[in-house]
Amino acid sequence: MNLIIKTMSCEVKPKAVSLFSGCGGLDLGFINAGFEIIWANDFFPEAVETYRRNISEHIVLGDITNIPSSDIPDNFDILLGGFPCQGFSIANKNRGMKDKRNFLYKEMLRIVKNKCPPFFLAENVKGLLTMHKGKVIEMIVNDFEELGYKVDYKLLRASDYGVPQNRDRVIILGNRIGVKNKFPEPTHGEKLKPLVTVEAVVGHLANLRMSYNCQYLEGKEVHNHIARTNVQDTFWGRKHKVNQHDVCDYLKYWRNKKGISTKKVDKHFGYKHTAGHWFRKDNNSGSIPNVSDWWELKKLLGFDNKFDNQVTELELKKIKFEQSLRINNWDRPSDTITATGPEIHPNKKRRMSVRECAIIQTFPDTFIFEGSLSTMYKQIGNAVPVLLGECLAKEIKKSYVSSNSITHKVQQELQTSTNEL
Repeated sequence: MNLIIKTMSCEVKPKAVSLFSGCGGLDLGFINAGFEIIWANDFFPEAVETYRRNISEHIVLGDITNIPSSDIPDNFDILLGGFPCQGFSIANKNRGMKDKRNFLYKEMLRIVKNKCPPFFLAENVKGLLTMHKGKVIEMIVNDFEELGYKVDYKLLRASDYGVPQNRDRVIILGNRIGVKNKFPEPTHGEKLKPLVTVEAVVGHLANLRMSYNCQYLEGKEVHNHIARTNVQDTFWGRKHKVNQHDVCDYLKYWRNKKGISTKKVDKHFGYKHTAGHWFRKDNNSGSIPNVSDWWELKKLLGFDNKFDNQVTELELKKIKFEQSLRINNWDRPSDTITATGPEIHPNKKRRMSVRECAIIQTFPDTFIFEGSLSTMYKQIGNAVPVLLGECLAKEIKKSYVSSNSITHKVQQELQTSTNEL
């Protein structure tokens, strides 16, 4: 009888609830490993649309801070969540605990507290480990431990698990059933399988024309093979140094003198909030008008010539080595696919396409993204590589099965089925 129950328990799919799901990279990995996602949430409309098209209708569009715990199903086995990472990222020079996004992990904490799942898994960027000299990750771990969970975290590199991408991510894993939190062992690298290269997975698309429509290559459908073409290595930049704070104070003086509100300035230009950045300097969020906007603003406010030369005189400059100029690797794993835009294709004629980025993130070829070009890039860059999610899920599933940490509902299903036998 015990053998029958064990066999049947393997057939019962562990249930998961997913927060900050995005387009579903992590969720798809867990589905591939035999989990059932019963509820998911994100506030990015295009990502939700993509999720619904490819995974399921169970995702809810909305801000998790406005969703009560009572709206989320009970009796699930694991809570998943890649809480927003922009505030923690080392690419964010102004990261700090004043950034509200950094506290969205507390929404995971709230659901864990109210639902008490056997497991939870959180994913975030490498920068989380060094923020405030390690005090932030310590705070997060302590918060979950206070709820009775054994918590461990580890920095994983996606390329070590067969993903053609050197993407480093912090995985925080917790359980309240007394088992050891196990992370998957690397499968690729030195003395293991060879790392998967960019050329190996997207080389066949190098010369395929760009198209929003579905194309066929060697009898297979190719979706979302579209890309940006901005690969210039020079730009027109300001010839003179200009202090944004000084310009801000100057423009605010003339705006007040003219008696015009920022809202009216925005309306005049037909912008939505853009003009507001010309009159602010908090948290380095201010900006200086471009040349055409400067002359138009001069007509509107009637200011003098004090900053005219500094703001409007331009010269051709070379772009320094930065994300916008990086050429993607070809004979080794890619650098991190980001949400802000892809690297240049090795052919130097275009950026990596949406489909190429999706393949590097190990989404299946049949996974179709919705939205504009920029929002598709953003969805992919924010996602967890599907294969990495699957590797994590398989390791958790081993603990799930071996510990018999099955929800009460599943236990009842097993007992009922056993009685019928």
